[in-house]
Amino acid sequence: MVQPARRRKLRDYNNAAGYAFISPWLIGFILFSVAPMIVSLALAFTQYDILSPPEWVGLRNFKEMFTEDPRYWKSVTATLLFVFIAVPLRLLFALAVALLLNTNLKFPALFRSAFYLPTLIGGSVAVAVMWRQLFGAQGAVNSLLTAVTGHAFQTSWITHPSTAIVSLILLALWQFGSAMLIFLAGLKQVPKELYEAVTVDGAGTWQRFRWITLPLLTPVIFFNLVMGIINGFKVFTEGMLVTGGGPFDKTLFYALYVYEKSFRYYEMGYGSAMSWVLLTVIACFTAALFATSRNWVHYETRGE
Repeated sequence: MVQPARRRKLRDYNNAAGYAFISPWLIGFILFSVAPMIVSLALAFTQYDILSPPEWVGLRNFKEMFTEDPRYWKSVTATLLFVFIAVPLRLLFALAVALLLNTNLKFPALFRSAFYLPTLIGGSVAVAVMWRQLFGAQGAVNSLLTAVTGHAFQTSWITHPSTAIVSLILLALWQFGSAMLIFLAGLKQVPKELYEAVTVDGAGTWQRFRWITLPLLTPVIFFNLVMGIINGFKVFTEGMLVTGGGPFDKTLFYALYVYEKSFRYYEMGYGSAMSWVLLTVIACFTAALFATSRNWVHYETRGE
């Protein structure tokens, strides 16, 4: 029998070994995540241009942001429009493709890889160039529309104020691979016995989806929705590489405007203040989703 003193010593040794193994991550997390966040919080209340020492200005950055900066509200509008359109559409599209791949298709691994590939390369410069070519005035999209309708389409989608954000929403839909794989993993966990039972009772395809698939898939939907909203608010690459903010700031996303203020105009204090507002908004949306999840998310461990 192990003595209490020896048991405590062994436990302390195991704890020390565990902390030693995770210490590289902890050090990196503190140095490159926690410390910059603390510094940015302090800079949010200063006027700082990187080259000169910070000057304390209190809440002036926030006052200017909310009352004196029209481009700020354009960035908020563009970001909210992207989040509330692109995120639901991408989830619906990912779920539809996952349901298709969950059937008895030949070569399922090939299809999964093909559908996931755009997500891997979605943030690259090559994709941005390709997207600009596809949706340009002489691009393939206009050529296809001209061939189908018989009317000449020569307007550039990425430079027209009405369609610039549409091209970026379509790019977001094209990058549905991660959500699709998560949905597919969730579908694989649904017991086949439940489908067999309701089929015997006469349930059709829609009834099986409505009463079996959808309730058991709600935890996966919840996860994809939370991650989609967080990533939607942080959208940057698409607006930066494809449209550059777009005509009349139609695709000036919030993160892109933070970048411009901080590293193009060297208003680091203002950019830090914007970043903390974004963090607060994301936290509020996430908290609201968690607060409402009990009403629609089904967890078997809770017996719901």
